[in-house]
Amino acid sequence: MITDLWYKHAVIYCLSVGSYMDANGDGIGDFEGLTRRLDYIQGLGITTIWLMPFQPSPRRDHGYDVTDYYGVDPAYGTLGDFVEFTHGCHQRGMRVIIDLVINHTSIDHPWFQAARRDPKSPYRDWYVWSNKKPPHAGKGMVFPGVQDTTWTRDPVAKAWYFHRFYEFQPDLNTSNPHVQAEILKIMGFWLELGVSGFRMDAVPFVIGTKGPEVEEPVQRYDMLRDFREFLQWRRGDAIILAEANVSPEQRQEYFGEDGDRLHMMFNFHVNQRLFLSLATSDKQPLEQALDETRPHRATAQWGMFLRNHDELDLGRLPDEAREAVFQAFGPDPSMQLYGRGIRRRLAPMLQGDQRRYELATSLMLTLPGTPVFRYGDEIGMGDDLSLPERDCARTTMQWSAEPRGGFSKKMDNAKPTISGGPYGFEHVNVASQRRDPSSILNWTERMIRMRREVPEIGWGDYATIDTDAKDVLALRYDWRKNSVLFLHNLSPEPREVHFTPGVEGSHDSLLVNLLSEEHSKPDDKGCHTVLMEPYGYRWFRVGGLDYLLRRSEI
Repeated sequence: MITDLWYKHAVIYCLSVGSYMDANGDGIGDFEGLTRRLDYIQGLGITTIWLMPFQPSPRRDHGYDVTDYYGVDPAYGTLGDFVEFTHGCHQRGMRVIIDLVINHTSIDHPWFQAARRDPKSPYRDWYVWSNKKPPHAGKGMVFPGVQDTTWTRDPVAKAWYFHRFYEFQPDLNTSNPHVQAEILKIMGFWLELGVSGFRMDAVPFVIGTKGPEVEEPVQRYDMLRDFREFLQWRRGDAIILAEANVSPEQRQEYFGEDGDRLHMMFNFHVNQRLFLSLATSDKQPLEQALDETRPHRATAQWGMFLRNHDELDLGRLPDEAREAVFQAFGPDPSMQLYGRGIRRRLAPMLQGDQRRYELATSLMLTLPGTPVFRYGDEIGMGDDLSLPERDCARTTMQWSAEPRGGFSKKMDNAKPTISGGPYGFEHVNVASQRRDPSSILNWTERMIRMRREVPEIGWGDYATIDTDAKDVLALRYDWRKNSVLFLHNLSPEPREVHFTPGVEGSHDSLLVNLLSEEHSKPDDKGCHTVLMEPYGYRWFRVGGLDYLLRRSEI
């Protein structure tokens, strides 16, 4: 299947419209405010903006409880404002992908309201019902400790409805062909308004069988092929980036043996083991995860991330390993969530240490896949643990030291802003970091620029290189007779490492440092020795003098 592979060399930036910039002064971010900040996002080097849900919603779950798939929440603006935003992105050479939340709707959606009132309604079968409470209703909750059941009795329908998430989010019956046709219609609508694809929410639940008799859902992978074929037909370069926290063995079912299902998936397996390696200063878990998740098709791509809008999910780690990550990054119970994850932002997890932030971000940028940034991480934003569940890491963007961090002129907290303390907007904001050459913001911009100049990461084959230190990861990419090599010291101690690049014909090759003038020459056996500072990182091109000469001519 022929497709445009732009997503393999993209840099994605995830944001919530309501938390980014308020232009009309009502205390809630909007599309007009976001459009005003497009030059900032472009300046970072971002190529693709991922929007979290912005459709009409009661917002009991940050917009993941949708009441209208074909509109814009009035708090954020109008469809016209959305089109102006996408047009502004295209003018700047950026693409837009949006959340596609099709596993469930809001309980207030007109479809559900019609379904509950009339058992003969055509929408009745758009949801999943049972005349009595299924015996397994206490299993399979997405939010254990907060959610008690996956089946709730509706007094109007006089029947039980299924909800994998909160009770105000009834699941759609995605086995129903009419529901499947509606999903394609929704996708087609937003494609016509300028989006380049979708981050599809909760994909294993979307394609899993549902019903009162279903205890172990069966995955209907052919649905993924139908989604992709529709995108290829309507717009050849549109993609799906799937939220699918599945085992490495399942990855090929989602991508498709012939590369004909999903374009991209978030690599949760690598994400969990990345934090385990950071917690233990041991590269082995990360190396193993990279080997276990190697894609088999050239069109398949992973989305690599550090933190996202949810908790850091550690549910697939063994108990001892999960506890090690908890102790390193979220030791207090208030920092943990659902018994499986950490609900903190990246900067406070790393104790505000810029060296560790740089190490972690450099790792994300150089792991095999497409990097996905979370808004605010580029300035080291913190969290507010007094807010419930995931809300603590969903505070407003901090633009300046002005009141409300420059997010809004309205003083009351329609959207919470972090104020006071080391992560308050008074200290952590875009304006002050712009003026500081050594700030996290300016460092991140430089690194994104360099990442975009190294296409081998997105396109090439990769291999881990043996070093004599268990805490120094060496990763090499090869593409079109070019090679790049990356070193990362996971330890708080300095390390001297010895290695050979392993590239044919590179016995006497100079390793050209892409970030400084500290290049590495091999000894007479072709071995390189590099002294790495605590939490240090190196980006090398295996290019010898030719690369330096070409660079000097630019």
